[in-house]
Amino acid sequence: QVQLVESGGGLVQAGGSLRLSCLASGRAFSTYTMGWFRQTPGKEREFVAGISWGGGVTNYASSVKGRFTISRDNAKKTVYLQMNSLKPEDTAVYYCAASTETVSSRSSRYAYWGQGTQVTVSS
Repeated sequence: QVQLVESGGGLVQAGGSLRLSCLASGRAFSTYTMGWFRQTPGKEREFVAGISWGGGVTNYASSVKGRFTISRDNAKKTVYLQMNSLKPEDTAVYYCAASTETVSSRSSRYAYWGQGTQVTVSS
């Protein structure tokens, strides 16, 4: 089992950058596929990015490809989401998630979730 805590959210102007972090505790972090999702009120949770246990495979939602970068440091038990060229439509609560399966955009594949961190992009 793994526990996840996100940090790094905040308020930023359009065009700016933020880096989210997700610190894991528990066993065998390096064996988990990790993902970032986001959610706005009244909408379903949306896949943002995913990364394989070793970091060799990444996947991005089309809406963030080229602007966001997911990475991980297994020694620090941390996964990151670097967000550049932020847009107001990126405003959401961002969640970190862990899966024992391969990288997937389906939230049902992820068994463990953090509490989320708010990202607000002003125009």
